[in-house]
Amino acid sequence: MSLSLATKFARRELRGGLRGFRLFLACLALGVAAIAAVGSVRSGIEAGLEREGAAILGGDVELELTYRFATEAERAWMQAQATAVSEIADFRSMAVKDDERALTQLKAVDDLYPLVGAVVLDPAIPLSEALAPRGDLPGAVMARALIDRLGLNVGDTFTLGTKSFELRAELVIEPDSAGAEFALGPRTMVLRNSLEGSSLLAQGSRFNSKYRLTLPEGTAIDALEVAAKEQFAGSGLRWQDARNGAPQVAQFVDRLSAFLILVGLSGLAVGGVGVSAAVRSYLSRKTEVIATLRALGADRATIFQTYFIQIGILSLLGVTIGVILGAALPIMVAPILEARLPIPTAFTIFPAPLIEAGLYGILTAFIFTLWPLARTDRVRAATLFRDAWDGASRLPSWPFIIATLGAIAALVGMAGWFNGSWFLTLWTLGGIAGALAILALAAFLIRIAARAFSHRLRGRPRVRWAMAAIGGTGEGAGAVVLSLGLGLSVLAAVGQIDGNLRQAIAGNLPAIAPSYFFVDIQKDQIEGYTKRLEDDPAVSRIDSAPMLRGVLTKINDRPAIEVAGDHWVVTGDRGITYAAAPKEGALITAGEWWAPDYSGPPQISFAQEEAEEMGLNLGDTITINVLGRDITGTITSFQEVDFSTAGIGFVLTMNPSALAGAPHSFISTVYAEPEAEAQILRDLASAYPNITAIRVKDAIDRVAGVLAGLAAATSYGAAATLITGFLVLIGAAAAGADARTYEAAMLKTMGASRRMIAASFILRAALLGLAAGAIALVVGALGGWAVSTFVMETEYQVIWPSALLIIAGGITATVLAGLGFARRALQARPARVLRARE
Repeated sequence: MSLSLATKFARRELRGGLRGFRLFLACLALGVAAIAAVGSVRSGIEAGLEREGAAILGGDVELELTYRFATEAERAWMQAQATAVSEIADFRSMAVKDDERALTQLKAVDDLYPLVGAVVLDPAIPLSEALAPRGDLPGAVMARALIDRLGLNVGDTFTLGTKSFELRAELVIEPDSAGAEFALGPRTMVLRNSLEGSSLLAQGSRFNSKYRLTLPEGTAIDALEVAAKEQFAGSGLRWQDARNGAPQVAQFVDRLSAFLILVGLSGLAVGGVGVSAAVRSYLSRKTEVIATLRALGADRATIFQTYFIQIGILSLLGVTIGVILGAALPIMVAPILEARLPIPTAFTIFPAPLIEAGLYGILTAFIFTLWPLARTDRVRAATLFRDAWDGASRLPSWPFIIATLGAIAALVGMAGWFNGSWFLTLWTLGGIAGALAILALAAFLIRIAARAFSHRLRGRPRVRWAMAAIGGTGEGAGAVVLSLGLGLSVLAAVGQIDGNLRQAIAGNLPAIAPSYFFVDIQKDQIEGYTKRLEDDPAVSRIDSAPMLRGVLTKINDRPAIEVAGDHWVVTGDRGITYAAAPKEGALITAGEWWAPDYSGPPQISFAQEEAEEMGLNLGDTITINVLGRDITGTITSFQEVDFSTAGIGFVLTMNPSALAGAPHSFISTVYAEPEAEAQILRDLASAYPNITAIRVKDAIDRVAGVLAGLAAATSYGAAATLITGFLVLIGAAAAGADARTYEAAMLKTMGASRRMIAASFILRAALLGLAAGAIALVVGALGGWAVSTFVMETEYQVIWPSALLIIAGGITATVLAGLGFARRALQARPARVLRARE
């Protein structure tokens, strides 16, 4: 009976319109829209990758081998399974035009490439025509960035290795580029046969061979994958098929979007502060209505249900608006996103992310409205008639506390389940909860401090008025510090993390990093290469080491993945080396190195940190597949390996005789004066055209560019949180408009000028903004330190330009929000205001 009565009361209350709930709806809708939009973009990218899986991969199946091409038997097996097989070699090389040299990611294709999709060139000619030899010159196509770097025009010649090529066209679209690995140089494409005699694919050279297969209709992909892995067991084969044509891209998009959704939840938390404030403000205006209902015999349950139903309906309205906005926004900006993203997309309405965002919104509204609503259950009619709403008990009864905690647990559980990463979810939501707790405590302390200082500033009326207002109950210091502070905290953390990453990569590292990283130095070239550099006074250091690639297949005769899980060392092929003695300055942390002339069973020195992460011990055996051959060695020592200096570092080193006879090349790092770098590159490229040089600074800049994109994407999510916080500020300012009008009237009556009152208003807003910004900086700096130290594993220091911007932003936001509602207060006539209060 009480529920039907409460429903009738709620329906009548809603007839009054949305006055007082615009902020409620805006905060809830914006937070839900941000989460729904991120989820929809993720689903659109995933749908595009799934739809274009074969085109991204370049076929139905791709089989990849390292440092070798398939044997005749392996090719025969592929031909028996497929309707067509295309072979590709992919590696880094140097493109040379006169004195200009540039790193390029070279793709050597056959006549069947591409099996799926189409290459787009400018001028628009067929790829076969662009790559076909004309006289003695084979053709090539290049990405625009490389053409500009070398100063080439269509028809010009350039050199790859020891062979000349003619540039026939610009490579505009490479259909399988989205599935390619991270490249340090722009793309060049040639026919594989054209590389004969170029010295680029000599034995021991670093390259990957890829075999794309198109399959007969109805082929069972799962069964074929099992058969392939049995057929190629021990060969180092890597399988990939069109069901997940770009796994790295898909994984990256999934993780980034999961993090952005968690950032979006911080926006909902900020919106929740506004939602809670709106409900408290609304219910305080309903004191007389509630008291009347109690006097007429309505019980506590009926009153609670009345406003719970009303707030619930409005919450559903706000969530619905947010879901609609989140669904529409990606579709509206789809042309822009499709033009900027290098991967296929399919933007439409996806129910799953919209449902996820809606559930987040409903739970957030429930969490932040339950406690204000619960206060209707704890006050008596007599108290309400005395207009003492603010004096009511602030702590609800235990059923409401349990319900709130249950809703929070449901929100955390849902976030972890949807995101698939409990570690990220718990740390992020725990950080949000911690930030809210710190901000709430800070708001309480600010009010106490302001109240205390207001009594000591009798000679400074403007400051005293500002302090008294901040310390009072009606100024909304808590809403300002919580809403703006949390938004600024997220933005501060992002700024600190981004700044420290940039500093680690572009600041500290170049001071100790080598000038160049050279690869594919052949055995008969290493002596001449070393002599050229040793005779150069501008070269301060040369490090060289033999280089092979191998796959760790077993640990103690068990599959490596079973022992080490998804550790990076066992998830792909790794660089390995051999050495008769430890590298100069190397620290052996456990065990002993083999004798220089040791020729017994293979022995291994493993990187200490990675060994601890994988659970390895001295005496454990490791099986490495090198070019199709299994080599099993025993760990006899651990050494400290620093991978952060851009120098040479191997996770696994073996004794020389263990790898005797295996074809390989050398890698080398060169530390030289900056002014000598160009001449070193010219001399080495002229003497050894097959050698590939990677300028370390260019590689660092490229990685820094990727990180800048990540920071920008995260900043957009933080900006949504900040916008929500600004809306809450506006709501707090609007809620206090009447109080400021009355205050201004009283001050004018006592002789204060309009300028003095305005200065007081601006000062209180600036002080609150300063407090919110400073606290947000502390919270953001703590978050930045935690991520930098424990996740990024980089040194941390406060980035002061970003920090000062956060504080300035807090002051500006509160001043603007306060001034927007101060004009009416300043213009009001004291007599009219005071007469209305009688």
